[in-house]
Amino acid sequence: MGSFIIREMEKFFVEPPSTAINILYENIDEVTPLIFVLTQGADPTAQLLKFASDMNFMDKLFPISLGQGQGPKAEKLISQALEEGQWVMLQNCHLARSWMPKLEKIVLEFPELKLAGKVHEDFRLYLTSMPAPYFPVSVLQNSVKLTVEPPRGMRANLKRSWNTFNQEYIEQTSKPDIWRKLLFSFSFFHAVL
Repeated sequence: MGSFIIREMEKFFVEPPSTAINILYENIDEVTPLIFVLTQGADPTAQLLKFASDMNFMDKLFPISLGQGQGPKAEKLISQALEEGQWVMLQNCHLARSWMPKLEKIVLEFPELKLAGKVHEDFRLYLTSMPAPYFPVSVLQNSVKLTVEPPRGMRANLKRSWNTFNQEYIEQTSKPDIWRKLLFSFSFFHAVL
């Protein structure tokens, strides 16, 4: 089927689009979280870290992996970030089942806090979660959602890896030719695995 489409139309129509976080960033604001719905083998952390670096927010991005006992730390982090205009990434929300009602309450309070002038305009909330029946529906309804799937095939995997590198990163060494070869080799090895 794919070869027929390529022959009759273009390769463009069979290649899945790569979603750039900068496009999604335009659709979120300080009260609208971005939820990365995870699938097995996918992790959007590197994409978000690169985007934060591009936006000069690396020192203002605070990731925390949820799990046992991390709920109060996440609440404190969100509270601080709301005031100071930082970004918070709550990873693995599916591991914090008992804390999900608290997350729902926090997210639902964002519009009220914004009206009261208590939300910094640079604040952003990023969530990652595997699909879970206990994830708050109201948070899903009030968020921008993105499904993150691992790339299929060598070409897609290599392309995804190389999309995270910029020219400055590739040439940051005194021996760029050797570095490029090593970088490609490790990317290829990672794609095989």
